[in-house]
Amino acid sequence: MVACAFLSLHMEGRDANFHLEKLLLIYFTGGFCAWVIALPLARLLTRRRGTETRFAAHFALLSLGTVALTAFFFAMDYRLFYARWHQPFGTRVWAFQFVFTSAGAVYQFLVMGLRLYLPVGLPILVGASLWLARAMPLSRH
Repeated sequence: MVACAFLSLHMEGRDANFHLEKLLLIYFTGGFCAWVIALPLARLLTRRRGTETRFAAHFALLSLGTVALTAFFFAMDYRLFYARWHQPFGTRVWAFQFVFTSAGAVYQFLVMGLRLYLPVGLPILVGASLWLARAMPLSRH
């Protein structure tokens, strides 16, 4: 996912961004965590299924997991930045600030950050899902 984000930024001429390292770290962390969670889950859910079902499960879980976890890490980084202006931890106002700051960050990621997965990420996702579906042994138990 880091390569997808970097190539997209480079193709848009925005790879000289002064937040490039932090941005790439967020994309790496989201992709890595999604891989660690989605792969065993897809294998568990499709261990006695055909290749098409395994492909669909890997595709769906990897894509949704990557987007969700990258958005989460983006929101937490966003939240850390704005935390200096928020109320003390545990107060009702802090809870509202946490929820709405995080929701705003997730929305911002969905609007501006998802495009960094394109055009490189989609073919890689299809290829990885197909490879994982074919590499998984069909259990007969």
